[in-house]
Amino acid sequence: MSRLRGRGNSVRAGAPRQHRLRLAALKLWVAVGLALGLAAFFAIDTTAAEPKMRASDWKAIKQVIADQRAALVAGDGDKAFSYATPALRAQFGDATTFMAMVHLGYPTLLTARYTEFLDGAVIDGLVVQPLRLIDADNSVRLALYTLERQQNGSWRISGCRIGSSTVQAA
Repeated sequence: MSRLRGRGNSVRAGAPRQHRLRLAALKLWVAVGLALGLAAFFAIDTTAAEPKMRASDWKAIKQVIADQRAALVAGDGDKAFSYATPALRAQFGDATTFMAMVHLGYPTLLTARYTEFLDGAVIDGLVVQPLRLIDADNSVRLALYTLERQQNGSWRISGCRIGSSTVQAA
C-alpha cells in the first residue's frame, strides 16, 4: 500500500479519514507557524514596541474574543461592537454597519460549530491571537485576531482575518 510522507509522519493512503485530516491540519498549522516565525525573524526591530505579555494578558485576550463572538452569535451588535478598538469603531461608525460587515465578510464567526484558541504571539509589536474555527460544513478555518491594550489596561480587538482552508474536519 502506498504511503504519504511528510517530515517524519507517514500515513497510509487507506488510513482512516480522521488520521488524514489530522495530518492535513498539522500541515496547515505548521505552515501558519512557519509564516508567523518568518515574519518575526525578518522583522527589522521587534523589541522596540513589544508589549510585556503575561499569562493573565493571554487569558484576558481570549476572553475578549470569546465575549465578542458570543455577542455576534446572539445578534447583540452593540455589545460586539464594544469589544473593538476606538479606531475600528470609528472606521465602521456604528454597530449596525459593523454587524452588516460581519454577516457579509465573516459568516464563519457566526456559524462555527467548534472553536479552539491556539497559542498567541507577538510579532513585530503586534499581538496576534489565532482561533481555529470549524464551520457547519466541517471546513476548518483560522481566524487571526489582532488586539491592542487600551490605556485603562483592557484589551480590544483591532482586526481579524480569516484564512480559508481545504481541510475538512471529521
